[in-house]
Amino acid sequence: MLHQRSYQSNLGKITLLSNDYYLLGLWFAEQKYYGAHYNLEQADNVVSQPLSLAVNWLNDYFAGRNPDPAAIPIKLDVTPFRQKVLGELQKVPYGQTVTYKELSHCLQAGQTNKVNQAQAIGGAVGHNPLTLIIPCHRVIGSDGSLTGYAGGIERKRALLRLERQTS
Repeated sequence: MLHQRSYQSNLGKITLLSNDYYLLGLWFAEQKYYGAHYNLEQADNVVSQPLSLAVNWLNDYFAGRNPDPAAIPIKLDVTPFRQKVLGELQKVPYGQTVTYKELSHCLQAGQTNKVNQAQAIGGAVGHNPLTLIIPCHRVIGSDGSLTGYAGGIERKRALLRLERQTS
């Protein structure tokens, strides 16, 4: 059974999706890949434990308190490559950024024939079903530019500003 809940942030409406055990999705309204592959119309409005934890986390996050994302049980229904990319994103500290190139190097640590995987990494980052919990807004271009963000560049800028002010 799927459960969903809306959350109103200062950056717009957020939809949260869970099952009874895990948070499965967190999307800004109208962001790219909203809802991922889930049929949100089949989700009820029962407040599950993961949804309650996520709402508390969002309250703390938007108040600038740097909450621990590990406090929310999550489940990623993505390809193994995307799981690796999103796993690396989870290591990026609050208030800091990483480039697509740096992520590519991290994913290929220990390999002798490294290739630039920035485009594939960009696809994985863009399809992140757990926006904010897995901080895809912290990925920037090698030149420091605020490149694509499924939730919109203005939101990305606001999220980075929030984190830098409170870190």
